Amino acid sequence: MQIDWTTLAIQAINIAILIWLLGRFFWRPVSEMIAQRRMLAAQTLADAEAKRQQADASLAEIARTRAGFAQERSAMLDAAQTDAAALLEAKREETRQLVQSMLAQAHAAQETYRADAEAGWESNARDLAVSIAARLAARLSGEAVQEVFLSWLVAAIRALPEATRVAVASAETAVDVISAAQLSPEATAEATRHIAAAFGGAIRLNFRVDAALIAGLELSAPHLVLRNSWQADLAQIAAGLTHAS
Repeated sequence: MQIDWTTLAIQAINIAILIWLLGRFFWRPVSEMIAQRRMLAAQTLADAEAKRQQADASLAEIARTRAGFAQERSAMLDAAQTDAAALLEAKREETRQLVQSMLAQAHAAQETYRADAEAGWESNARDLAVSIAARLAARLSGEAVQEVFLSWLVAAIRALPEATRVAVASAETAVDVISAAQLSPEATAEATRHIAAAFGGAIRLNFRVDAALIAGLELSAPHLVLRNSWQADLAQIAAGLTHAS
């Protein structure tokens, strides 16, 4: 087998020319296109990665916002519960104070009612006792009783200071002698005599009647009053009972 070196050289030249042509007009544009496509793909991937990171950041921000909302909601709920508990406690305390005040007022009213009732019972008891004593004293009226009251009145006059007795006796105004019933002329004369002697001389007397005295003789001058009757004694007894209660 013989090799045709001429043909082989021509073929080698043809191949070299083909390779040069392919490299010059095909492989270089293809390489440049591939490189551009690679750059475009890399840019697209970079943009996608940036958008993904941006989306992740947005999601993280949303998650933080949601967490903040949750915390704020929890805080608001806690504050609302605290305020509600405080308001409920305040209402309970207000109600308790109101109930205590109402109970205190009711107790005070009860005590006042009881005190008024006791005071009324005591007053009625005193009035009844005085009324009974007055009725009993009224049955003892008579000349003998008048003589006793006259002697008590004379003794009270004699117990006065001398200056007082002189001033009353020398006064221009008559001295009232008050009795529970009209005195007989004899009793009037006797009373005049004893009263004048007690004052140490003549004295102007004016006899008048006051049935409220029940029994007794009282003396009334401008600056002197001598109580000497059942009425005065019963009033003193009633005052004593009131003071004792």
